[in-house]
Amino acid sequence: MNQYCVATYRSYDDKADFQKKAQSIAVGLTVGSWTDLPEAQKKQMEQHLGQVVKVEVHEPLALQPGERYADITIAYPDINFSKDIPALLVTVFGKLSMDGKIKLLDLQFSDDFAASFAGPKFGLAGIREQLQVYDRPLLMSIFKSVVGHDLTNLQEQFYKQALGGVDFIKDDEILFENPLTPIEKRVAACIDMARRSESETGQKLIYFTNITGPTSQLIEQAKRAIDAGANGLLFNVLAYGYDALHELSSHQDIQVPIAAHPALAGAYYPSPHYGIAAPLLLGKLMRLAGADLVLFPSPYGSVVMPKQENLAVQEALLAPLHHLKQSVPVPSAGIHPGIVPLLMQDFGEDVVINAGGGIHGHPLGTSAGGQAFRQAIDAVKNGLTLQAATENAGNESLKVAIETWGIKQ
Repeated sequence: MNQYCVATYRSYDDKADFQKKAQSIAVGLTVGSWTDLPEAQKKQMEQHLGQVVKVEVHEPLALQPGERYADITIAYPDINFSKDIPALLVTVFGKLSMDGKIKLLDLQFSDDFAASFAGPKFGLAGIREQLQVYDRPLLMSIFKSVVGHDLTNLQEQFYKQALGGVDFIKDDEILFENPLTPIEKRVAACIDMARRSESETGQKLIYFTNITGPTSQLIEQAKRAIDAGANGLLFNVLAYGYDALHELSSHQDIQVPIAAHPALAGAYYPSPHYGIAAPLLLGKLMRLAGADLVLFPSPYGSVVMPKQENLAVQEALLAPLHHLKQSVPVPSAGIHPGIVPLLMQDFGEDVVINAGGGIHGHPLGTSAGGQAFRQAIDAVKNGLTLQAATENAGNESLKVAIETWGIKQ
């Protein structure tokens, strides 16, 4: 009996017969034709035929042009495609993505298809174990102002971030291979600072090094970075494709966590009429391909994803999904210490608080920026308001941060 991967779409059309449209998709993306086939051929081709599972038509009472839509669910036989993400996406949404106002909302993978993917090597539990931090949100700092700077500048910036008590430091996604900071020297310099800060603070730290260059050289570049001491990799997944992430995450010589950056995601998910929904694009598919952490726009900053979508991405990363470990959600952009209570209220403790300007822009310096976040996290954990926490003499960094950015309600 066939196994199926099941796709759900939202199709907008003021006049379409959505039942017919669904049948057209099911046939057109599988056997290509049906009614014209001889009966003998129909029997032979039946195992390849897509199946319409459900069609839910939504017709608002006060219908305005462009508001009528249907959610269409279709099952595609696994026998039709190889067990890789590109083959699945081309099957379920390749040419269909160009057929008017239609958006891919979700995919459910068959057991057989999912079995071809190991998913995250470490996942949430493995990363907590590596850091030995189990009872609070994790804190990430982002390198800033990296283009055109040399190793000495990066080392200094890394060290200041590390002293602030962050759990992760990640490269900027636009830091590519260049003569000033070649990857082996960059990794060695930064890991040296990580060891130095750990000896002073006792805190372990993962440095996510940006892996870039031609696709054919990604594995070798990752191995060079790891040989130089890298204990984490950052990867611009959508620029290279999910299969490139799968190659990195499943390689036996790459035994470090991988953080997936969402660059280019805005070309796919924001439209209600086109593209791929964020929980699938940045949730399920990233997790299937092996991302240990996944960055996505927060609902708090200037690069905004609506909170409902944020929480749906989080759900896709953490909810049970076949045999896959949980990926760690990293809502990003516009995060400062005054947002910590709201962020922990919305996302709980199994989240990474990711900050760039909220750390580097602290009036008392980068290290104080990290300390302010840790003090804010501790305050929430202890049931204190941030305002009450600022009255503690040991929380000067938090006090200055709140004076600078305020508290978001």
